[in-house]
Amino acid sequence: MPQRHSKNNNDLAFFTYDEKRKLGYGTQKERLGRDSIKPFDACSLCLKPFIDPLCCQKGHVFCKECILECLLAQKKDIQRKLAGHATHQKQEKEEEEEKLMLQKARELDAFDQQNHGAVPQYNDRSYTRDKHGFHGANSVKVTSYEEEALRNMKAFWLPSATPEAPVKVEAPSTSTVCPEGNEKLKLKTLFPIYFTEENNEQKKSKCLSSIFICPSCKVTLTNTLTLVVLNTCGHVFCKKCADRFMAVDKVCLVCNKGCKERNLVCLEKGGTGFAGHGDHLEAKDFKHLGSGSGLGLVRPAAKT
Repeated sequence: MPQRHSKNNNDLAFFTYDEKRKLGYGTQKERLGRDSIKPFDACSLCLKPFIDPLCCQKGHVFCKECILECLLAQKKDIQRKLAGHATHQKQEKEEEEEKLMLQKARELDAFDQQNHGAVPQYNDRSYTRDKHGFHGANSVKVTSYEEEALRNMKAFWLPSATPEAPVKVEAPSTSTVCPEGNEKLKLKTLFPIYFTEENNEQKKSKCLSSIFICPSCKVTLTNTLTLVVLNTCGHVFCKKCADRFMAVDKVCLVCNKGCKERNLVCLEKGGTGFAGHGDHLEAKDFKHLGSGSGLGLVRPAAKT
């Protein structure tokens, strides 16, 4: 059967609905695939399956080696910044001392000229005012350093003669931060976490990587579930079991160690630095048509 006339009618002065669809006009939506989402059992730094995982109080999981190297590199950077700040402060102090010495030398020079070498020059016989605007017994000539300063005055319209503004260097922060959440992070606040592995050999043979389950309900842990870890003992559960049992009984279901509601930490999952995460895993891209060109101008929309 032949196609409809509206799809073949391309001699109109405007774009038809079918032509707009072919050009990709409007907001294009696409759900992020599995390759764009970080697995829950992957390190937030190396993006590989974690080894000896450590978790911060905000729920970001790292390999032990990765987070130790990151914190060590941050401490070295802090030491370098502190050394540069100390050098800058020392230089500022030396400049201030030099300015004070020059000021004292000028005051002594002016005092010496006023008391020994300065002879007042008056314009009239009444001895009321000299050529520099001074009058009376305290009238003196313009000193040599003032004349030199007038000759060497900075010209703001010349780039080479523009005066430099003082640069104030603030003291750098001495605290390390989490590479994922940018909050303050110390090594002693990190705690190890322990996942419960699947013991079924049939499921293990089908999957190359390790399969983790909730120790309470035996459900396989995936990115679709919200995971909760106890910062007292490090055992990981699904959120349903944590809210139903541990939040009420105040005890861990694996080791029977006491816990409180504030000890429940939700593990962060999903996106990386290149993709979003959470409940909204849909990427949007807006495309509108160029005026009179027939080509589309792409304007990326915010990812949600």
